[in-house]
Amino acid sequence: MSLALLIEQLLNGVQFGLMLFLMSAGLTLVFGVMGLINLAHGSLYMIGAFFCAAAAAATGNFWLGLMAGLIAAAAAGALIEVTVIRRLYNRDHLDQVLATFALILILSEGVRMLFGPFPLYLDAPAILRGTVDLGITQYSLYRLTLIVLGVAVAIGLWALIARTRLGIQIRAGENDREMIAALGVNIRALYTVVFALGAALAGLAGALVGAIQSVQVGMGEPVLILAFVVIVIGGIGSIKGAMVGALLVGVIDTMGRFLLPRFFATFLDPSQAMGVGAALASMLIYVLMALVLVLRPKGLFPAHA
Repeated sequence: MSLALLIEQLLNGVQFGLMLFLMSAGLTLVFGVMGLINLAHGSLYMIGAFFCAAAAAATGNFWLGLMAGLIAAAAAGALIEVTVIRRLYNRDHLDQVLATFALILILSEGVRMLFGPFPLYLDAPAILRGTVDLGITQYSLYRLTLIVLGVAVAIGLWALIARTRLGIQIRAGENDREMIAALGVNIRALYTVVFALGAALAGLAGALVGAIQSVQVGMGEPVLILAFVVIVIGGIGSIKGAMVGALLVGVIDTMGRFLLPRFFATFLDPSQAMGVGAALASMLIYVLMALVLVLRPKGLFPAHA
């Protein structure tokens, strides 16, 4: 096993982690501000990917497709919040789970009706194809761009939450929503903006990842499960926790799938080693989550210690 291959897989883990951050940041914002468990968040990821792929195919321009995916996910999020989610804030979490699970089925069938049952494929823009010489290894320019974009979005989101009036209202809403409503903040409008922002982040992640994997119905649910793992590890309602948790999950999952089969291949048949290594690698992030829950039940960086 070469050092170049090891570094390439590490960068893949960082890239995967940053895309998970885009998903989990929106999810943790919605739960932190609204106290809402949104199982349909993965469907917004799927919507972003489908609209990006369809618009890019129609226009021949990846960047227009990316904008279409972002806008479509944000608009879908705002519409869902106004028509469905707004009626769930005062209901218990079981009602929220059932309603948002129903949304998964509705949105999946809606996307299938609109775009068809077959996967769509999205090509990276010509300017981002090829590799970059990092000295030790050659690495995909598109994946490296995803890392840069992920870091830029994380910084922008931090600035929004920490340095703007909207961010002040969001942080206040996490602590005491009744008080900020009493101070004249339109809490309904704030909730719609927060939900649309979370949806836009999910849609952006789906649109960006669409150039790496096929765009298909149901693609958001596996990522949603990992996003829940991320916010449990990082701490519910914490953007910092979402970033740390996402990077941990992305790197551990990727490196586990890379290293464990090779480790077991030293004393097992290659086919057995691959199966055992892959099975154990898929368990690693859940073992990490269990350890965090035992040692720090509120997560590594809880929003409210």
